[in-house]
Amino acid sequence: MKNIKAIIFDAYGTLFDVNSAAEKCKNKIGNKWEFFANYWRTTQLEYTWLRSLMNRHKNFWQITEDSLDKSMKVYEIDKSMKDELLNLYKVLSTFNEVPEVLKNLKKKKFKLAILSNGTPTLLNELVKTNKLNNIFDDIFSIEEVGIYKPNSKVYDMPIKKYNINKNEVAFLSANTWDISGGGNYGYNCIWVNRNNNVFDNLDYIPKYEIKNLNQLLEIFN
Repeated sequence: MKNIKAIIFDAYGTLFDVNSAAEKCKNKIGNKWEFFANYWRTTQLEYTWLRSLMNRHKNFWQITEDSLDKSMKVYEIDKSMKDELLNLYKVLSTFNEVPEVLKNLKKKKFKLAILSNGTPTLLNELVKTNKLNNIFDDIFSIEEVGIYKPNSKVYDMPIKKYNINKNEVAFLSANTWDISGGGNYGYNCIWVNRNNNVFDNLDYIPKYEIKNLNQLLEIFN
């Protein structure tokens, strides 16, 4: 992948494990914890898309709480666990390989940034908690444009900030719809397929498909 000036990362599911909050409570939730975590995540994403379509914006933290309320009802999770789960969501863990890979990429002098649905407060807290403070040049939140991915206004933010061309960006996400959004916008997209999923039919094929971020070091060697 040539002429890349900026490597842009999605946050949730790509750098940070969205299931880690529920996993830390699995002794209380029981064997259904993973089904519950996946349902919470799916509902959260559905709410971002629906609110964008309805032009009824709420920030990502409000949506996270709304989707948790529904998920707890569906899976009959005790209401007393709500605050614990929300607090754990603020400090999600990275996937194991993430810190070391980011440190290596930083040495290569690329612009490194996050582009996420998360609020600035949430994203900064995640970066701080996981000791990634000195890694990223920028943290771009959709709150700057008031609409969620995959709206093109979101993908436009790094281009305007860095004054670079779309094809000078490598964009990474574990979410197929996000890769399709970024790819159709004009980014060079790398799909982080951690769970052996099947890619969408949305007029874009990723430039690369990788299992985890370790393979990035081969692409940008």
